[in-house]
Amino acid sequence: MKAHLGSFVLLSFLLVLSLTVRTKAEVLALTADTFSDKVKEKDTAWFVKFCVPWCKHCKNLGSLWEDLGKAMEGEDEIEIGEVDCSTSKPVCTKVDIHSYPTFKLFYEGEELAKYQGKRDLESLRNFVLEEAEKAAAKAQLDDDKEL
Repeated sequence: MKAHLGSFVLLSFLLVLSLTVRTKAEVLALTADTFSDKVKEKDTAWFVKFCVPWCKHCKNLGSLWEDLGKAMEGEDEIEIGEVDCSTSKPVCTKVDIHSYPTFKLFYEGEELAKYQGKRDLESLRNFVLEEAEKAAAKAQLDDDKEL
């Protein structure tokens, strides 16, 4: 009986711990207050979905963006974000959003690329990995030139 109680306590503790630990690549909601600071983070690529709640194309994505966030767990320099353009209009105006959903990649505050490929997990993941790698390599070259 004591062994079962100990196992139960340990499993309960691990469950609570797993619910409170933030994974690096979850989807982060960005707002007018947080967007600029987040996408300017050093050595970090931000892949951001811009959408509005009433858009049928946004709704048709289902859990794809959350699935991408989960698939990117463990990628230290890549963050997945989303902006609700109905509540964060200044952000969407600033980055020139005219249709929904729009997917853009930012690195150290600069917009690098607009995604226009297939809307499936593998295509999105490959795009963000390739573009983030190119951005990091370019940033390293730029840093080397300054030395």
